[in-house]
Amino acid sequence: MGTPPPSDVYEPTDRTVPTRSAHRVSYDRELVHAILDEGRVCHLGFVRDGAPVVLPTLYARAGERLYVHGSTGSRPLRSAGRSDDGLPVCLTVTHVDGLVLARSAFHHSVNYRSVVVHGTARPVTDEQEKRAALDALVDHAVPGRAADCRPANAKELAATAVLRLDLAEVSAKVRTGGVADEPEDLALPHWAGVIPVRQRYGTPVAAADLAPGAALPAYLMAL
Repeated sequence: MGTPPPSDVYEPTDRTVPTRSAHRVSYDRELVHAILDEGRVCHLGFVRDGAPVVLPTLYARAGERLYVHGSTGSRPLRSAGRSDDGLPVCLTVTHVDGLVLARSAFHHSVNYRSVVVHGTARPVTDEQEKRAALDALVDHAVPGRAADCRPANAKELAATAVLRLDLAEVSAKVRTGGVADEPEDLALPHWAGVIPVRQRYGTPVAAADLAPGAALPAYLMAL
């Protein structure tokens, strides 16, 4: 028998059920994937020598699995490789979509979309999976780029480490909408509203030593 297809939602756990603002939480698989796919940098949290450590790093999603990039000398990669049990981690991705300015300081907020993933990260040791993961990381940054650059050679592959984290304990949290001031504050003379926040790409700047005839590829024109 084959593996049954995943359901439309992730199963809530003790670690993914929030203690506040529960109305903003979602376990919808499609929403989680969309938030992860739009992001560029994640924050990877783990415990090292009894103290918490949180590192920003690149990542990519491949189906129900996340790949996290790092150096073979990085702390999480060394920690994950020292134990057959892997490394317990918490990975987060957040987008800020707007600044919510209220009439009162207390009700200032942000509109955001975020994902929190709990699980055990393990180093990718299979060369074929590692190369596929590195391609996914490059394409996550710029779709189409992996096929338009030299792949890692043996030395570079040995110096690069990749962690694998399955999507199992996952939740999304979203805040949308406008200002939520108290009724008695509505007549105050302070401006209130939402300032949208958007990410955009600038015009590509060619390297000074670009080879003659190397034209701007179509996938960059489409950004």
